[in-house]
Amino acid sequence: MADTCYLISDLHIGGDEQLTQVDFLDELLGFLRELEASDEDAELVINGDAFGLWEFTEIEGPAKFDALLDRYPELFEQLRATGEEVPITLIPGNHDYELAAHDEYVDRLAAYNVTLEQEVAISREIGDHTIHIEHGMQEDPSNRIPDFGNPYANPPGYFVNRHITSRAGRLSGRGKYNWLKDIQAVTPMTRIPDWLLSNYFYREMSGWLRYASVPFFLLFNLSVLYLGVYALDAVGIWSRPMTIVEGILDVFGPVGTLIDVVLVANVVFIVLLLLISIPLYVLARDVRKTLRRFGLAQSDDDRDPTAKYNDRARDVFAETPDTAVFLYGHTHRASVTEIDDRLVINTGTWLKRLRRVDPILGILPPVFYASYRLNYVRLTGADDRSVVVDCDVVDKPDPGEETLLQRLLTPTPKPREEFPVHRRVDPSDSTDTESSARSANDRREQ
Repeated sequence: MADTCYLISDLHIGGDEQLTQVDFLDELLGFLRELEASDEDAELVINGDAFGLWEFTEIEGPAKFDALLDRYPELFEQLRATGEEVPITLIPGNHDYELAAHDEYVDRLAAYNVTLEQEVAISREIGDHTIHIEHGMQEDPSNRIPDFGNPYANPPGYFVNRHITSRAGRLSGRGKYNWLKDIQAVTPMTRIPDWLLSNYFYREMSGWLRYASVPFFLLFNLSVLYLGVYALDAVGIWSRPMTIVEGILDVFGPVGTLIDVVLVANVVFIVLLLLISIPLYVLARDVRKTLRRFGLAQSDDDRDPTAKYNDRARDVFAETPDTAVFLYGHTHRASVTEIDDRLVINTGTWLKRLRRVDPILGILPPVFYASYRLNYVRLTGADDRSVVVDCDVVDKPDPGEETLLQRLLTPTPKPREEFPVHRRVDPSDSTDTESSARSANDRREQ
């Protein structure tokens, strides 16, 4: 067993047409070369979704591996070279679940010095402690594999990706901007409608229509106030505010008249919205209930994406008290959580990440700022037999794809600093072990 373990996840390499583009390929090759040149007694574990096999729709089964070899020969040659010096282990995720369903993949990957373990979870010994590693899809109702290893045991997420994500990859090149392929980076899936609306408005809408509509959207909030002022004046409760507004608009002459027209148009729009809001609300609630029933939307008690994984980790800690670190991926949200002197770590994703930012004024569509956080985790044993945890990133500049209008309408978000993290873990105190076991037992009794 190696003294040091490196972990990465959620590369999602492969797919139809535009999904073949791998924005981080140079960085991944560089990371593998550094491991190849190191003199550490180390192992690299890719804990799921190395490949986007779900996103291939024109070929089936192990033929997808041939497509990967044809498209990324440099990557597989580097895997072969790195694997000669550092053992490389791969476990299946949901997007490359076929790796667990076809034994042929074991031999095909072995030819490139990659050991495929067709398991939901694996463990490693670091120092005096155990490291638990899984992808995490089994805690996600939309992507849980009901009969692991069965090639036909596909969850709802499989069909979503086959019919939506893959289709997006085939259509993305037709847009004014090649943005539709980034649908994989939208998490959770419930944000996809907002993301589509945003890209239509800021990228695909005719320029004259977009800029003509911006003043109406920007003045929408003022229109709500204008409606209130108008109502107070119309019913004779308070006419002073309306007199002040009219006086201010008169000062600006033709510009004031134009603003008044825009405000009145927005008021008419607001009244129409109010008239149809009740049936729309009832319809929206019913649609959400239907989506939740099919596992395609989050329920009200499923807002925190880490809670169920923390519960899963507590169970693992209780069942195997020497486990110091629980690692998973799947959600694309890198995080480090401490539970009873142990760590729960999400390894994040190497895909582009999209962060929603709402405009400062008006009711304009949100803007999704793109960034990269190429995360990796390094675990090694210390002299005192504890586990040293280093969570770091491979440097890659953000793509800067936002348009001028998007930047003018929204504040630039500050980067989220999930990583780097440097911690030492040693859950050897029996009190902590008993506490973890009690919490798991209490949860089962509930």
